[in-house]
Amino acid sequence: MPIRYKFDILTALKDKGYNTNRIRKENLLSEGVLQSLRENKYISLANISRICELLECQPGDIIEYVEGDDQ
Repeated sequence: MPIRYKFDILTALKDKGYNTNRIRKENLLSEGVLQSLRENKYISLANISRICELLECQPGDIIEYVEGDDQ
């Protein structure tokens, strides 16, 4: 996967006060998105945007392109 996350997004959300129970209760992200993040799978740009809003960051702060990383 040539695009990858720079850090564990779920841990960063938790550090900002967004544990998975709060995320589910407030409908901030779907369970499918949470599972994709756990498995380091792709999520939509709409969800990247939502995460950026929650973490107060830019998309480039959480994802990066790694040339030759086709795993």
